[in-house]
Amino acid sequence: GTADRNRSHWSTSKTPSYTKSVSWQHHPETHGHELIVTSDKDGPESAFERFLPDADIVISQPFWPAYLTRDRIEKASKLKLALTAGIGSDHVDLDAAAKAGITVAEITGSNSISVAEHVVMMVLSLVRNYLPSHQISADGGWNIADCVTRSYDVEGMHFGTIGAGRIGLAVLRKLKAFDMPLHYTQRHLLASVIEEELGLTYHPDAESLARTVDIVNLQVPLYPSTEHFFNQKMISEMKRGSYLINTARAQLVDRDAVVNALKSGHLAGYAGDVWFPQPAPASHPWRTMPWNGMTPHMSGTSLSAQARYAAGTLEILESFLGNSPIREEYLIVDRGQLAGTGGKSYQLN
Repeated sequence: GTADRNRSHWSTSKTPSYTKSVSWQHHPETHGHELIVTSDKDGPESAFERFLPDADIVISQPFWPAYLTRDRIEKASKLKLALTAGIGSDHVDLDAAAKAGITVAEITGSNSISVAEHVVMMVLSLVRNYLPSHQISADGGWNIADCVTRSYDVEGMHFGTIGAGRIGLAVLRKLKAFDMPLHYTQRHLLASVIEEELGLTYHPDAESLARTVDIVNLQVPLYPSTEHFFNQKMISEMKRGSYLINTARAQLVDRDAVVNALKSGHLAGYAGDVWFPQPAPASHPWRTMPWNGMTPHMSGTSLSAQARYAAGTLEILESFLGNSPIREEYLIVDRGQLAGTGGKSYQLN
């Protein structure tokens, strides 16, 4: 419909398989708001494109994102809030949002444990050669030699994370129990008490870490300076036979460089939970490249995490529509500049 002065519109992008209605103390329509839910979000004739000019709020997910590009933001003259029901607002052009005075918010911390557990699972699955071994079992085979030809213990392997924020640090804490030497790099040093507790080795840059460890974990946001961060040159810095884990954003790596490194044996395995674009086309080469542990972007959307998304989304909406301050840790862009978590994690163009 068409918004009027008393009516606030917002649009959500949804994953068709498990979308739930927003829960309110009172139905949103009773407060003069109209909720439009759609998965038709791509292309000039999409429902998202049609309703966007009248939307005050857009709610989207990192798993099934509605991309708020600069062009779309220019068309959305009434847009006041871009809300990510999850973590990661890189589907929003943050620079354009800041210049347009749009508030960008996400549910910081809502999926940290979920993603950290997924990273640990991926590490074990790759190093122990679990996925090919499971397939042999499922196919009725008993080829033990083939199962163990690429299977190692993780104990004693050096693990490094590029980015040790909420998720990266949670991963380090969980892997400490496996007696792995742990490494990290990021812009800000962790507290010395944390470094001592986990026996961490700090690296001044990603290149130093990549050359040293057996397993590299990417846990940094995507912005222009980190796009294709792990390209052919950076991957060549890694040890031959090492592993790369990426539950952050697909565009942190060069798609074809990963495929080529797996085919050549320079990488022993790549486990990723993120793709570009999302959903990924059936022809995406990461679906069929050797020694991959890919999953459709689900690491942070366990049912436990979804409950936290819903609560955080409701809190942000109630604050915003009630003219109350949004919790600072949820803010990415506010009043024309990076704010809250955004000031610590993102960069404008």
